[in-house]
Amino acid sequence: MKKLSELYKSEDWKNEKHAPLIETTGTIVKNEYFKVEVSVGKEIEHPNTVEHHIRWIELYFLPAGKDTPQHVATFDFTSHGENGDGKETGTYTHPCAATCMKVDGDGTLLASSYCNIHGLWQTEKELECG
Repeated sequence: MKKLSELYKSEDWKNEKHAPLIETTGTIVKNEYFKVEVSVGKEIEHPNTVEHHIRWIELYFLPAGKDTPQHVATFDFTSHGENGDGKETGTYTHPCAATCMKVDGDGTLLASSYCNIHGLWQTEKELECG
């Protein structure tokens, strides 16, 4: 039996993007709020249909020297054109979200995403306070 941690993929494949992209802007200053954006499909678009879509992205922060990540946010993308009668509605959510956060030191931002066909994906970004 596989462990959940063994199911996460990090290398994208085919002509689709699955691993979340983590972006911050400017210099990160200790104990000051900064913006973090997470998305799937910025470089290579991911399908967003009833049959194939990104369902959620989660964001965590792992402080340097620690073993337990802090859950920052969960973003659910719940509209993929379905409306209950088998016809697409034209209402879609794009897997892109932002939050503001502050940290008291260096660490790693971790993000995971879920594609309803291709499963779990993860990525990370080192965060250094200036």
